[in-house]
Amino acid sequence: MGAASRCRIAVIDDDKAVLKALQRLLATHDFGVETYESADRFLEALRVPLPDCLVLDLQLPGTNGIELQRELLRLGLAFPVIVLTGYDDPDMRRQCRSTGAVACLSKPVDGRALLLAIRTAVPACRGAPGH
Repeated sequence: MGAASRCRIAVIDDDKAVLKALQRLLATHDFGVETYESADRFLEALRVPLPDCLVLDLQLPGTNGIELQRELLRLGLAFPVIVLTGYDDPDMRRQCRSTGAVACLSKPVDGRALLLAIRTAVPACRGAPGH
C-alpha cells in the first residue's frame, strides 16, 4: 500500500454522477473515499477518524457548502476543504477561503487539478501513485 492509502477523502455532492466519477478517480489513486449526497448526511455520519480532506460542492440541498464549512469551524474541526463549484466568481472564492477552503475548483473539475489540490493540502497524500 502506498502512502495515499492512509488518506481518507470525504466527497460531498448532490449529483450522483459526480460522486461516482470522483469516487472512481480517487480510488484509482489509492485514496480511501466516502461519498455523501448532502452536507447534512456528512454531519450525521461524521466520526473519528476524521477525513484527511473534504471535497465539497457548494450548491447542496439543505445545508450548503459555505454553511457546512462554518459549522465545521464552529465545531472546532479543522481539515483541508477543497471546494467544487459550477458558479465560480471572485466573491465566491473569497467567501470559500474565508471559511477555510484551501482550494476552489470549477466544475467540471479537472482530475489532475483535484489530485494536485489534495496532495498540496495533505502532505501525507503526496506519495499517491501517478504523482
